[in-house]
Amino acid sequence: MTGAALAVLGQTDTQPLIQWSWITDNFDEIASRAVQHVWLTVVSVAVALVIAFPFAVLANRYRWVIPPVTWVSSILYTIPALAVIALLIPITGLSLTTVAIPLISYNILILFRNTLAGLDGVDADVKEAAIGMGLSRRQLLWRVEIPLAMPVIIAGLRIATVSSIGLVTIAALIGRGGFGQFIIQGLNEFFWTPLVVGVVLSVAFALLADLLLVLFQRLATPWARAAGVRAVAT
Repeated sequence: MTGAALAVLGQTDTQPLIQWSWITDNFDEIASRAVQHVWLTVVSVAVALVIAFPFAVLANRYRWVIPPVTWVSSILYTIPALAVIALLIPITGLSLTTVAIPLISYNILILFRNTLAGLDGVDADVKEAAIGMGLSRRQLLWRVEIPLAMPVIIAGLRIATVSSIGLVTIAALIGRGGFGQFIIQGLNEFFWTPLVVGVVLSVAFALLADLLLVLFQRLATPWARAAGVRAVAT
């Protein structure tokens, strides 16, 4: 083992796990990477939902839509993120768009399947009763089907969001990885502090995002909470 390698090992053995001075000195960069990570996650999930939702509605009405949409979205899902990024760099450069595109393509399949499963799970008797009350197909969708399918749809959003938070870190290889930049920095420099900061903030963001979506589900489906209270009471 060379003297330089021994020197590096000696430094990593003696350095503390967290150097708080590094965190305070780099607070602006941490905040900037946090904004980048949040932006990439929100955009990738939101755009994927905008694409997947209308296809799920169509598939719920016309079953022949399911095979082609599932086939295309499955192919997009199986392509490695790094391969997509490498193909996009000559076109979109080292930009956030280069990272957002593979994230969006991964989320389409998840959101399509969950949205379709939620819509398919709405009781046929409920839909017939709503139509008998004079609701149009549009009103039936927005007033009955989507609210009742909301728990399954949000379950898909939770999976897509947490997956995206993890995948964003891969983009650090082109300098657009949010908290992943600190993980790469820590590995390259044998420096624990940025590595720990990147890992802890990524995990904390995933937990916070999942919690916020659970709270949103509770607010969006008050009848489910009321039904649970009645079930406990009986």
